[in-house]
Amino acid sequence: MTAAAPPGLETPEVAIVRPAARLRGDLRLPGDKSISHRALLLAALAAGDSRITGAGDGADIRSTAGIVRALGVTVEQAADDGRTVDYLVRSPGVDGLREPEWILDCGNSGTSLRLWAGLLAALPMTAILDGDASLRGRPVARIIEPLRLMGAVLHARRQDSLPPVTVVGRRPLRSAHVRTPVPSAQVKSAILLAALGAEGETTITESVATRDHTERMLRARGVAVRTLPERGDGVTIALTGGGRVQALDERVPGDVSAAAFWLVAGAIHPDAELTLRGVGVNPTRRAAIDLLRRMGAEIEEAPGDSTAAVGSDAGEPTADLTVRSSALRAIDLDPSDVAAAIDEVPVLCLAAALAEGTTRIRGAGELRHKESDRIAGVSAGLTALGARVEVDGDDLAIHGGARLRGAATDSLDDHRLAMTFAVAGLVADGETAVGRPASASISYPGFFADLERIRA
Repeated sequence: MTAAAPPGLETPEVAIVRPAARLRGDLRLPGDKSISHRALLLAALAAGDSRITGAGDGADIRSTAGIVRALGVTVEQAADDGRTVDYLVRSPGVDGLREPEWILDCGNSGTSLRLWAGLLAALPMTAILDGDASLRGRPVARIIEPLRLMGAVLHARRQDSLPPVTVVGRRPLRSAHVRTPVPSAQVKSAILLAALGAEGETTITESVATRDHTERMLRARGVAVRTLPERGDGVTIALTGGGRVQALDERVPGDVSAAAFWLVAGAIHPDAELTLRGVGVNPTRRAAIDLLRRMGAEIEEAPGDSTAAVGSDAGEPTADLTVRSSALRAIDLDPSDVAAAIDEVPVLCLAAALAEGTTRIRGAGELRHKESDRIAGVSAGLTALGARVEVDGDDLAIHGGARLRGAATDSLDDHRLAMTFAVAGLVADGETAVGRPASASISYPGFFADLERIRA
């Protein structure tokens, strides 16, 4: 077996990836992680039955499903194919949610912690959100401060900077006008969820527009969310509290962040053609596709046959993507590009290492606050593989034209790094050892099985 990493979290400490003579395949990806989290969470607020088809089955999504159950909501798995799950969620609605008896375990999921902090802030109950060692290093002051402004009481360790987080919610909250200091869809979403239980209109201004899944999904469920005209100081979203979230059947598109790994694999390999079915191409989420095209990647896009929100015009567009071997060239990424492709930057760095010229990435500091310090992690891994990477504070310069050689790499228990180094192994000379590969299952169960399939 070329990549010794079976699905699930009981994988070996090292996965060995050898170069592939060619890449061919037709893949269906895990359900979009961001949308899966939100679908489960919003289903908990909506009285009645919500059916979620094709949700991601990574460990992060299971953490959110576990929290929904802890609040007294019935969550049934209607189907499970090993990488996606169909859920039936039966909820008494927001007024019937119960205070949890135990600490709410977010596992490795920063999305779970931040979004649930916002939702719980507007409920008359006390809850504690905690997770694994990695999650305990993720910053939370950025959500605590605006939620306190709205009247909720939150506490965290290290002077309210790190999990676990204790939330003492109240209903109704006060409305507020919030300017987010760091462009973050998770922070924006936490505030929007709290605003559901606030009196009056809450507005959130971002210097750079972040992914808008929460806004789309709230609109689809009958909540009035407006995006105000830009006035030169950023993008402002407004939500008037007091509305009820309606139950809705949701069809989750393929995860575009997962797709990015295969798009890069196909573009950097000299003999490749890969097709990815039903990928979500939300305009605020597809930056990795557009950045790769700017680099010269040959990516064809055919409209998909569905949107995520059934029976709604607020759904998520999908597409079938086909990528072929490409001659890549360097580009510059500014802070707005980084914000738009925050989860895909590590694998874009791999593409840059094999492109012609020097790619410069500015303002990537948010990468230091993910599951690992991704700036340090991707720099160390790509350097070990033979790439030339320079780090200057929160900026990177990746000198292209590298001939990668197999080496030992460490994922730092970060799923994005594990998959980036595994894709690098498909084109590197010799064997590439990916340390702690089990982390890939955080977002992509079956990743290593798919890697084996496409190298056939």
